[in-house]
This record gives sequence, C-alpha cells and structure tokens, in this order.
Amino acid sequence: MDNLALIKSTYEGANSQENAKNTAAALAPDARWTEAAGFPYAGTYVGFEAIVENVFKRLATEWEGFAFKVENYVAQGGQVVAYGNYTGVYKATGLPINVRVVHLWTLKDGKVSHFEQFVDSHPVQLAMQGAAAP
Repeated sequence: MDNLALIKSTYEGANSQENAKNTAAALAPDARWTEAAGFPYAGTYVGFEAIVENVFKRLATEWEGFAFKVENYVAQGGQVVAYGNYTGVYKATGLPINVRVVHLWTLKDGKVSHFEQFVDSHPVQLAMQGAAAP
C-alpha cells in the first residue's frame, strides 16, 4: 500500500472503529502525534495508547458528532497532507463548530512516524466556552 492509500484508510473506513483500527496499524510504535497549540488537546503524544487516551477518547466523550471531513489530499514523497473541516457540537455548551484544518502525516518505511495538526483553534475554544463564533 502506498503512503496516500495508507493515510486515506485512516479517514475513509466504513466507520470510526475501522478508521481507529487502520490508524493503529499505520502508526509506528513510537509515532509522535502533535495537536496544535491553542487546540484543547494540544501537546505531543507518543504511541497509539497515548493518542487514544489524550485525543480520541476526549473527542468521543466531549463532542457530539465530531468529524473531520476531508476535502482533499496532497502526497509527496514521505509526506501526506489531508485538509478539510472539523465539525461537531460541544456537548457541554451545545455549540457547533465548522473549522478549517490540515493534517500533515510523515511516513518512514511504510509507517507513520509523525502526525501534526494545524487548525483554526479560536472557534473551537469559543464553542467550548459557550460563546458563539463571530
């Protein structure tokens, strides 16, 4: 499987469980996952279990219908970019988001060595604080 197909498999499975399984399989054991500064789950997490605990579980429990809707991909060499929008409703406030995001995946020897998120965090923070985005 080429790099683009591998990354597409983490987004385009039949359901979120399949995407999680494909993500786990795509990651190197010491893969570094960086959520952007300003995003509520900001930080760098190493290994699939740390990523699940610090990012995926929180998204699943704190948001209703949180999703990354991929608009397109760009692949070159050992890197794949997926870009599109995050959507969802923050459960505690009932406020929705629809924000632009880019995911940069770096691969080595057929495995993801690093993931980095770039996102417009301000509307996400506003939704979590109970303030409607302008």
